[in-house]
Amino acid sequence: MNKGLLIIISGPSGVGKGTVIKEFIDDPELNLSFSVSMTTREMREGEVDGVNYDYVTKEEFKQAIENGELLEWAEFVGNYYGTPLKNVEKKRSEGKNVLLEIETDGCRQVQKKCPDAITIFIVPPSIEELEKRIRGRKSEPEEIVQQRLDKARKEMDLLKYYKYVVCNDEVDIAADIIRVIIRKHMERQRNAEQ
Repeated sequence: MNKGLLIIISGPSGVGKGTVIKEFIDDPELNLSFSVSMTTREMREGEVDGVNYDYVTKEEFKQAIENGELLEWAEFVGNYYGTPLKNVEKKRSEGKNVLLEIETDGCRQVQKKCPDAITIFIVPPSIEELEKRIRGRKSEPEEIVQQRLDKARKEMDLLKYYKYVVCNDEVDIAADIIRVIIRKHMERQRNAEQ
């Protein structure tokens, strides 16, 4: 059985990563398994523990760091986010293509451990549009909105570390582009193993 691909999707907060991913995550041809990240942040309305994130305490998260149980991790606005290593390795060994939705710092950590990772950065059509999307959530105070916008500007400088950059101007088009990228890598992997 072929080892599954490792696909990383990053992009600034509010760019619509989750919305784009929903468009193709269930495509049977892509054989995807979404890696659920671990976080210490509060659950937002409509989110489900174990589906959107595994919600844990800061103590539990710090223990996972100490035990080397995370493929990557980062701290942002007082909360921790990370990817449990065991789950990713298990799914890839089963032949599943594992999709990680992670921050740019996390991507750099994963690239060091898994240089074969396929890296995709989703960008907004403009910073103004990104600000409109973040404010449209109405889920965070102004201070956090500003922190997210500042971080987004810094993240846009890291595009050079990603193999692919996809603009999320229209969700269905962005999703189709990512589908093509994944299919091409699956095809290359099949051809290389023949």
